[in-house]
Parts: sequence; C-alpha cells; structure tokens
Amino acid sequence: MCAHSSGMMGFPLRLLAREVYDRLRAIKGDNQVALITGEQRIEPPDARYFCCTAEAMDRLGGGHAFVALDEAQIGADPERGHIFTDRLLHARGREETMILGSATLEPLVRALIPRAELIERPRFSTLTHSGSTKLSRLPPRSAVVAFSVEQVYAMAEALRRFRGGAAVVMGALSPETRNKQVELFQNGEVDYIVATDAIGMGLNLDLNHVAFAALSKFDGNRKRRLSPAEMAQIAGRAGRHQRDGSFGTLTGGGTRSGAPLEFTDEEIFAIEEHKFAPLTKLHWREAEPRFDTLKVLIGDLEHRPRHDVLKAAPPAIDLAVLKRLVSEPFADTIRGAGAVRRFWEACSLPDFRQVGVDPHARFVVRLWEDLQGGYLGADFVAARIAELDRTSGDIDTLQGRIAAIRSWAYICQRPDWVLARDEMAARARGVEAKLSDALHARLTERFVNRRTTLLMKSLGQNAGALPVTLEADGRMSVEGETIGRLDGFRFAVDPDATLADRKMLLAAGEKALPDILSQRADWLLEEGLGELEITNGAIRWEGRSLAEIAMPEDLGAPRLALAREISLLPEGPRRRLQAGLSAWLEGQLEPLSPLRTLAEAARNPDAGSQARALLITLIDARGVVSREKAGLEHLPKEMRPFLRKLGVTFGALDIFAAALLKPAPRRMLHALGLDTRPLEPAMLPVLSGSTRLPAGYRPAGSQAIRVDLAEKILRAAFESRAKAVQAQDALPKERKARTPRFRIDLALAISIGLEAENAGRLLGSAGFRLQRGRSLADGAAGPPAPDFWTWRPRRAEERRGRGHTRATSKAGGRKGRKKTEPKTGNARKGPQTRQRSKRDETGPARAGGAFHALADLLGK
Repeated sequence: MCAHSSGMMGFPLRLLAREVYDRLRAIKGDNQVALITGEQRIEPPDARYFCCTAEAMDRLGGGHAFVALDEAQIGADPERGHIFTDRLLHARGREETMILGSATLEPLVRALIPRAELIERPRFSTLTHSGSTKLSRLPPRSAVVAFSVEQVYAMAEALRRFRGGAAVVMGALSPETRNKQVELFQNGEVDYIVATDAIGMGLNLDLNHVAFAALSKFDGNRKRRLSPAEMAQIAGRAGRHQRDGSFGTLTGGGTRSGAPLEFTDEEIFAIEEHKFAPLTKLHWREAEPRFDTLKVLIGDLEHRPRHDVLKAAPPAIDLAVLKRLVSEPFADTIRGAGAVRRFWEACSLPDFRQVGVDPHARFVVRLWEDLQGGYLGADFVAARIAELDRTSGDIDTLQGRIAAIRSWAYICQRPDWVLARDEMAARARGVEAKLSDALHARLTERFVNRRTTLLMKSLGQNAGALPVTLEADGRMSVEGETIGRLDGFRFAVDPDATLADRKMLLAAGEKALPDILSQRADWLLEEGLGELEITNGAIRWEGRSLAEIAMPEDLGAPRLALAREISLLPEGPRRRLQAGLSAWLEGQLEPLSPLRTLAEAARNPDAGSQARALLITLIDARGVVSREKAGLEHLPKEMRPFLRKLGVTFGALDIFAAALLKPAPRRMLHALGLDTRPLEPAMLPVLSGSTRLPAGYRPAGSQAIRVDLAEKILRAAFESRAKAVQAQDALPKERKARTPRFRIDLALAISIGLEAENAGRLLGSAGFRLQRGRSLADGAAGPPAPDFWTWRPRRAEERRGRGHTRATSKAGGRKGRKKTEPKTGNARKGPQTRQRSKRDETGPARAGGAFHALADLLGK
C-alpha cells in the first residue's frame, strides 16, 4: 500500500487496524494516515492511507489507488461473514486490489473473481507439535490460549505463581490496554502471555511456543471444537520469519468426562503441513437493501444469493434486533425511506456488551426514542459518558465500563446522531483511554506480581487470606497449588502435604468451604442432578453419600438424613439442597407408585380386614408372595375383584402385582434396601444357573422363571385340563375316566426360554403329572404314542413342603392306585415312579394352592 499514492485496508479487528495504523504513521507521517473503526475515527484532512475495520471501510474501496482486505476467509463466519463477502465482491482499487486470506479461500476466489491472480506466500519457519506440557514447565516466550475470561484469569494467576507473571490479551480490551499488555511481553518484563483467540489475527509477537488450555469454544450458539484451520491460525503465532515454533496443549486441561486435552493425529498433520479442507460457501447478505418499509427491508436482508458459492447469512445481531422490534407498536410509526434507514442504522449498533438480543434490543429502543425526534443532545450524551468516567472497581467492572463506553463512542461517531459530535467523541475516547489505563494497572497488579518464595511460606499462617478455588476435577487450590480435594461435599487435605502444613491447609480449606460448597450445591441442583444415584438406601454423588433415605412404613414421602459434610453449608443453601434432593428423589420413586397404591389401600378401613391383611403381606413381600404364605383361605371371594382392580393377580402358585415385576421398580426397591434378595436388573423372562433366587422369580428345575410368565404357562395348562374335563362330562358314565388325561402344548414355555424338562418341573409344582407314551415295540412302525398329563390337587403336607414319596406310599395301598398314579420322566414301574416323583418334588418349585387356582381360572 505504501508504494501507491493512496490506499485503504480492511481488517477483522480494531486491534489489528490500530497496529497497522501505528506502523503506517511511522512511515508516512501522522497527517497522511487515518484510522476508522466503529467507535473511533482519526481522519486528518490530508489523509491518503486508511486503516479500517471491515465494517467501517468503504464497500467500494473509496476510489483509492490500492485496496486490500485482510483475513478474507472470515466470509465463512456466520456472524460477520457477509461483511467480508461484500467487500471481497465490491471493494476495488484503481490500480491494485489485494485479497489476503487462507489458502482454503482459493476455490471460492476463483469462482467469484475468475481473473484474479493467485499468489502463495509459504511459511519460512517450521511449526512442530510438542505434546502436552505442565503449566509450571512452559518454556519462556510462550503464549497460553484460552477461550473464556475465567480461564484466562486462572492461567494468568497460575503463571504468576509459577513464573512471576504474564501479560493478558483479550478481544474485549481497548487498543491502549492491549498495546500496553503486549509491551510487557515484548520488552521482556514477563516471559508469558495469556490470550484468547484474538491472538490468532494480526498480533505479531516474539513467540516460541503456543499452548492451548482448551480446544473448544462457545461460538455464540453452542460450544464446539475448533476447526483445524482455526487451530492453525492461533498456533501459527509461534515462530517468526525463519525462527521455528511449536504448539501443544496444557496438562490437566481435560474434558469434563476426564479425557485428556489432546490434538488428534489428523489435526496435527493439518497444522504442521498447512493442509486444510477448502471452504465451500461464503455468507452473503444484501448490502444495499431497499428502505421503502420495514417489511421490504427485512425481505431484502433475508434475500437469498444467486451465486452457487454464496449462501444466505444467518440472522446477525442487527437483523435479530430489527425483527424483534418490528412487532412493537411504535414500529407502525416508522414510515418513509429516511425513517426506515435511520431505524436500521440504530438496530446496527454493535452489541459491545455481549448481552444478547433482548437486552440489546431494549437499549436500541431507548436510543431510537431519542433519535426519532432528531439529534441526541450534547448534555444528555455528556451525562452518560460522565457516568462511566470512574476508574474504581475490579477487572470485570472496568471491562464492563469499557464495553459501555464503546457503545457511546460508536454513537458519537455517527454523523447525524449527536450534536457537538467531535467534542462528544473526544470525551468518549478520553474516558475509554482512562479506563484502559486503569484496567492495565489492575491486570498488572493482579497477574504480574513476582514471588520468590513458596506460596505457603509467603502467606504464613493466615489461612483466611488464601484465595481458595475449586478446579473442574475437584481439586481445591490456591493460585494453582493443590491444598486438597473435594469429593462430593467432603474435603480432604492433599495427602502429599507435610505434617506441618496439614493444619494450615485444613484451616484454609474449611475457611473457604461454605462459599465453595454453596456454589457446588447450586451447580448440583441446576446441572448435576443427572450424576446422582441411589445405592444402599442413600443418595450418592461422586462416590460419597449425600443423604440417607428413610422410607416410612406407609411408603409415603421419604425422610432424608443429610450427611455430616453438608452441615458445613450455610442454612439457606442447605435448605435449598435438601428441598432439591427431596424433589429429585420423589421423581426417582415414581416406579414404586404401584406399591404405594397397595399401601394406601391397606390403610383403607373399607377394604376389610382380610383384604388388608393380604395387602400387608404382599407389601412386606415387595409385590410377590406364594399362595400358601398369603393366607388366601381367609379372604372372601367377593373381595378379589377389589384387589384385582389394585393390580393384584391371583395366580396358580403366586399372588403378585405385575406392575412391580418390571426392571425399574425392582431396581429401585433394591437400591433403597427394601428388598435384599438378589437383583436381576433387566428382569429377564428366564434365568439359568442362579445360586440364589432373585426377587420376582420362582424355581423351575435348573432354571428360574419370572412369576408372571410362570402364571401364563400354568393358565394355559389349566385351560387344556378344563377342555378335557368338559369333554369327559359329555361322555356316558361308563366311559368316563377316573382321572381325565389331556395334552399340554409346551410351545409357550419353550418360546419364553424354559427348557422342556424344566417346564415339566414347573407344571409339577402346580399338581400336573406327566404320563409318557409307550415306546414302540422292536420292529414296529408308526408314530410314537403321545404323552399325556393328569392333574390332582396337592395335599396339605405337600403344600407344607413334606416329601412326595411319603404321600405316594400312603396312597399306594388303595385299590387301582397303580393304574391311575401319573408317571413322570421315563418311569415304567412303581418303584421307578416313586423315585422319579421324589426327584420332581425335591426340585426347585414347591408351592400349594393349585386346586383353588384351578377354580379361579375356570371361574368357579
């Protein structure tokens, strides 16, 4: 640009524009160079060279001999991309136009400007990945890059502790503050600089190494990982000209899941070899919309581009504010091209405070109320500027005032908004400079404070003076020095601390615990409830018990006994935490609502004593009880419909609540310690090889089957017998058999997963006996004889668990018993039958009540 008679350059940041402006003044003189940004305008009358932000530069180039656009690849940025795309398409110099940007922009430039000459400037130095490094072991002349103000401050404070101090550079700083902070680093007062990604554009520093404290950032919509091109833009600050540089990550900056902070192999290759995926689209928005009406204006701003490599830009903050305010009643009064244009200019006020659409829109409304009547009065603007002319406060307070004064500086730069514009703009710049000096002083005071002694010795025994902070991994530290760990709400002193230090560290931790625990409790209630779990009758977090759960006998609202560590919380946060845990627990106990329903019915006097007794038995058994233990003989038949409405099933072998056989209630009962039997988390239909019977199952030979599925199998068997009985009733008396025989299809049991032999054991528990069909004689042909089943009710001594062999021997003396006694297995003779029956009866399933169950199933 200096080789031409005049020129204009557009930059992505006012920091970069100011840097080039200062360099140009040294070459051409103060009267020849102008600086134009949104909130500052230094324009000598004879200026021929203009350094501008992209938004402030003339969109056609201003008729200068030379025009340049820096970092043109920002055209792909969702928020500001349409500005850079417009300048790329239209800003032209009379003699030369230069578009500076990443090689990823090349295919789009070829598509949009076919006659452009493409020149590549290779990097002379080598950029190498050096892996992870501890903050305390960073080499001199290093930069640490973070993506939040909190992390920038944390890194700077840690570097002060380990290495004596660090300069701080953020995009929110004023140019004066930024320049003074950079000067600290450049002149060697500090060997480290902590910055946001603003360091990646235009800051030329004597850096040897760039360390990333994070690899993801919030881009205004979501938190996302940096692209390789963005990583390279930042890492490229290391090394200069022919001096090589390196980049890497900081140890201990892992993700919330615990994964370490690392570059992938693909990212390392792309950064070291400068190979990145080319851009495919640039964002575009109509730069010269019509101002006939607000509706027409919005339509033009949302108009889609016609070129294939351009795409409509997402709504930026200015368009979002316009669309937000167009629905307000006062918008109907904005008529005419002049008023619409003026309103759009008000909506285009940048959101320097970064407060979002709605708060920023309210500020624009207040501004418009004054602008629609003409100019802002000088007295009014001066009063607003004077309100911000205060240098007291901490770093965050000063940054907030600087953001606010930038808004007023922008307002004062408008040619038709403020009376006595030049004077008011000068006042705004003066206040910004004063605030910048104060902010630089605060930053230096906080982050550049050399210490030559260890932290503990320098602070002595004054535990209250220790600035204790809680790290993301649960460590409690003082300026980067670990003093202990917080597991849940329990503080433990660092085990590596010496005996002499332990008392002081414990006092420091306990001094800070109330505030830290309050913050931790608030975070837990707002974001961390998903990390809680119920185990052994307690609510636990991070392996520590927060509260013991005491369930009342009526299964009503549980009572929480908070852990001792939570007693250190102040009363207000402690009550909020207890209320929040109670509300969370109530939601977790929802699967037990069927059991609560039974408990409510058991307290109902109208249910009758017999039904209430059965309900209490069922509740004590946690939803499943065998018939012989249920006391069913005392329950009147007319009470059964009442119990069935409550979800109680009267099965052949068990009385149960089917809703409590699902995985969720069984897991919850086990977690609360209300059911100490083994747990089957998935409540599978059939289990094999269980040494102890899980809750909700009954034995079936070498397997165990869930009681509701066992009931389905037995119900099908009783239906088969009922059909056989009906068929017998239709025969003449002389043809009726003493014990009807029938066939049972075991397909249902086998489809559930029960083996055929074990299905027979289950049926045997309900009184069914198998009679094997006779085998074919040697040499005989034809299908084998089918197997048949018979049924008889079990005797009282069998229901009480006595041996079946004894019962069989007593009945064996009766005439004809041998013919009618059902056979099991491959038995053919009496002794074998008795032996097989004994093996059946000593199997896993022993229960009674089958005779009554048959009556229930048949509706008798």
